[in-house]
Amino acid sequence: MADAVARVQLRTDGQPLWQALSEHLKAVATMAAAFAEPFGASDWARYVGMLHDLGKYHPEWQSYLRRQVLPEAHLESSKRPRHSGVGAIAALERFKHHRPARILAYCIAGHHSGLTDWHPDLEHRLTIEERERALYREVRELPQAQQILSCPAPQSKPTPWQKSPEQLHLWVRMLFSCLVDADVLDTEGFMQPDVAAQRGSYPSLDELRAHYNAFIERLEGSVQPTPLNELRRQVRLQCIEASVHPPGFFSLVVPTGGGKTLASIGFALEHALRHGLRRVIVAIPYTSIIEQTAAVLRYGTDAPSPSMQLFGSEAIVEHHSNLDPDKETLRSRLAAENWDAPIIVTTTVQLFESLFGCRPSQLRKLHNIARSVIILDEAQLLPAEHLRPLLSVLRGLVDYFGCTVLLMTATLPVLEGTIGSPPAQLQGIRGVRAIIENPSELAQKLDRVELVVDRARGDRLTWEELARELGGYQQVLCIVNSRKDCRDLHQLMPEGTFHLSSLQCGQERSWIIQQVKERLRRGEPVRLVSTQLIEAGVDIDFPVVYRAIAGLDSIAQAAGRCNREQRLQQKGKVVVFNPPTHVPAGVLRKAADATAELLRTRGELRLDPEFYTDYFTAYYRRINTFDAANFQERLVHGAEEFSFAFRSFADEFRIVDERVHESVVVWYTDPVTGFDSRTLIEEIRCGRDTYKTWRMLQRYVVTLYRSEVEQLARSGYIERCGSLWVQAIEQLYVPGVGVQFDGQGSWFGDFVV
Repeated sequence: MADAVARVQLRTDGQPLWQALSEHLKAVATMAAAFAEPFGASDWARYVGMLHDLGKYHPEWQSYLRRQVLPEAHLESSKRPRHSGVGAIAALERFKHHRPARILAYCIAGHHSGLTDWHPDLEHRLTIEERERALYREVRELPQAQQILSCPAPQSKPTPWQKSPEQLHLWVRMLFSCLVDADVLDTEGFMQPDVAAQRGSYPSLDELRAHYNAFIERLEGSVQPTPLNELRRQVRLQCIEASVHPPGFFSLVVPTGGGKTLASIGFALEHALRHGLRRVIVAIPYTSIIEQTAAVLRYGTDAPSPSMQLFGSEAIVEHHSNLDPDKETLRSRLAAENWDAPIIVTTTVQLFESLFGCRPSQLRKLHNIARSVIILDEAQLLPAEHLRPLLSVLRGLVDYFGCTVLLMTATLPVLEGTIGSPPAQLQGIRGVRAIIENPSELAQKLDRVELVVDRARGDRLTWEELARELGGYQQVLCIVNSRKDCRDLHQLMPEGTFHLSSLQCGQERSWIIQQVKERLRRGEPVRLVSTQLIEAGVDIDFPVVYRAIAGLDSIAQAAGRCNREQRLQQKGKVVVFNPPTHVPAGVLRKAADATAELLRTRGELRLDPEFYTDYFTAYYRRINTFDAANFQERLVHGAEEFSFAFRSFADEFRIVDERVHESVVVWYTDPVTGFDSRTLIEEIRCGRDTYKTWRMLQRYVVTLYRSEVEQLARSGYIERCGSLWVQAIEQLYVPGVGVQFDGQGSWFGDFVV
């Protein structure tokens, strides 16, 4: 019998180049074992690597593969024979169907299709269906396959097995990640060696620390010795001092404007080098601010300057939907697939939906999260309805995969001890080490605003009254609770007032933020009405900020946009007011109710850690569930039997529920470059689209409720272009305010930030 082959590549001369199946299996096994070494699972990874393509030894597969080089191959059916179940059945048979063998079955059977539910899906496929069992019986008789079947079996036990079965699902995911990444990389190395050569070769963490120290030295030599800059220096020093402590949970609680971003990176680099961790992952809640953070890491500031550079572009990989393709290289795109760069900047959604996903493309990167420093920026925005699985997976990463998690925020939520009240109650994480020795004292020193709350107690203001009041200021920011409120108030404001909400595409929002910053910098009049998307991390500095009643954490974030740099001779002014409309139902209303309770019982609101603790306690008491996707039922209750519902949980765990929302590509012409998004739509319509086309489109998308999209389609405002909804008439999108339901400016829908 000829040597079995794994795949074929046609050379430029038309001759086939074959990869031996045994070589592929051994290469994947070796690579996967190396990937699993940081969490002590090399023997398991080596075994799944050896068996994952066992089914390709079957004559039917070999015949199919060898036919692919024939001239008439395109005339035949392109359907490939099944193969992944054979190795999974072999693993179950070797271990006499003992339950831990299911770990191997999940990984091998799912290495193309993803992790699925054991019952009824995988159990039925591997133990009852006859088709793949028949393939297995034929393969096990082949001499070449017998050599693979006799490879050493894993001897170690999964580390969470006896101590914390709750973490077994994460251990399986990590193992699966090792297999998938090794399989893809070996295939790429054979089929696309030029692409494979672009991977790796990043600067070391030691080099990055040297860049960081040199940058900080230049920064401290160039800034004015103000009290604010001295406080920022003290925050950085406390971060460096805290890096000596062992890996685990840390908190960095610093008021907005206190220099958390640079300080946290200093901690992460020093901590990683001291304790042998491998990379830094920065997770940010909103794509609207992720580019700003990435710019700070590249240049040390969100306004790049030729004279200032922190880490540059080579070490930073951004992984999010808003990435500008002109700033993306093949190397950075490859790194986004498996997160093998030293610094990853991503979204909270991307991080957690990868950790709880089931598709190979989601899970491939997971093994590179092991032994990392994970910075959770704006930790107060962890969604309460998913808090049980989120805190569980963070505990798992710390306890079993050598990670350090840094909870970074100005308003630290209550994540330790007992959270919530019966029947919605859970135990939080333990042993969070505070980096800032006295956060209350730091909050007092960074107190730069007067918080006015009388307007939150009294009667509701009308939009007309509020607009007149705001019009009396030359520079003012007003933040409201919904897109409709934003539109209604903006229509009453003086001409030239900026409007900012997610009814505008990302490209326009970025331009507006830049315009506002420049006017503030020049001391020119500027008024902005915005939804809360301006709050989380956007470095903007108004002398006066108005905030509609909301959660205290949101009010604190709004205050962070006021007198941020302490340039005023007196304190900035933050006014909390009672708007004419109710706070949208759901968690936003629960948060506002918790704030109102504090105001009622304490008689005041203060922006300090003591009040934040009381606020989050009151807020979590109002939450109906911390486990909206049934984590306990789907991933914990059956853990000791290795019976997981991977796919069912992944389908329900959505931080942003795409089943409720749909995206629409709008017409927008960039006022700086003159680029018109209709160029991209036309490329797709004519079949000239490329990877860059689709990446650029993300900058021109507006997300709406599905019911709203259906209504727009019925009215002829949008149309299909392939798989996309795209704008169809000029009146739908008005620069300055975004999507409108008709040319008269009437609006629909309630709340998406």
